Amino acid sequence: MGRTYQTSLRVGPATFRIASEWQQPIAQLSSLYENYPKPKGEFADFTVRLESKSFWRKYFRPTVHISGDFWLPDASPLPLSQGLLAAEMGMNLQMALGWRRHLLLHASTVEKDGKALLMTGLSGSGKSTLSAMLGEKGWRFMGDEFALICPQTGMAHSFPRLISLKNEAIAAMERNTPGDRFGPLLEDTPKGSIRHLVPLWESLEASNQPAKPALLIFPRFGYDKAVREIGKSEIFVRLTQASTNYVALGEAGFKALTSFVDNVSARAIDYQSGDEAEELIDQLWAELV
Repeated sequence: MGRTYQTSLRVGPATFRIASEWQQPIAQLSSLYENYPKPKGEFADFTVRLESKSFWRKYFRPTVHISGDFWLPDASPLPLSQGLLAAEMGMNLQMALGWRRHLLLHASTVEKDGKALLMTGLSGSGKSTLSAMLGEKGWRFMGDEFALICPQTGMAHSFPRLISLKNEAIAAMERNTPGDRFGPLLEDTPKGSIRHLVPLWESLEASNQPAKPALLIFPRFGYDKAVREIGKSEIFVRLTQASTNYVALGEAGFKALTSFVDNVSARAIDYQSGDEAEELIDQLWAELV
């Protein structure tokens, strides 16, 4: 058996042990997560393993198979050049299938003045880009993959993993963000080009501070600027579809989601640029006061 490389990471309330047959993904993770809070010797919540499907594929055109506490047996492996992406996908998979302490919503989250803005929508809606943009403009970045809602308190908790920028969003963020906060450019992935961005230190330092959900936005990119109201029944259905553990939480999940829908203002927005989206968000945020 060959050597195994590994590291332990803490992202918000979750700890991960990542083990790999190759050194490269672990070195990249260790560098990009350098300023994150360090695990304090506790047992990891989840294990992620980056493995080859066979001895030969470890060395000849090496490909990375994602496994761990939870895995998808039919998932296609990724080339070793995308090992960092495989590790990130592995961590997200563990959360999606195994986390039970919070209601998980597939949403990006930012915070200001103790209140949280959540954005959810289909792939390509721009929620990751918008959260990254706002995180550079005075908002605290709390996450772009999962919003963690406490079933007991209704508060949103941070899961500030690396921000996954895709395609045109990469250049948009590169123009206004220091280069030393970016990971390598990963091309020809299943979702096109991807580059990870490290959140600002202030967001990482405050990652243990929850925020009260105040505004939910369903963004839609590529349409004329508009704000649209949306009914509570539709919001509820959309959020059940956006949650990976709503059913698993049972009654606690139903109560948490019902309370969220009843107490959090929600709007749908259409926009064609980051500036338009920021203008609409500022307008809706001001109306909360």
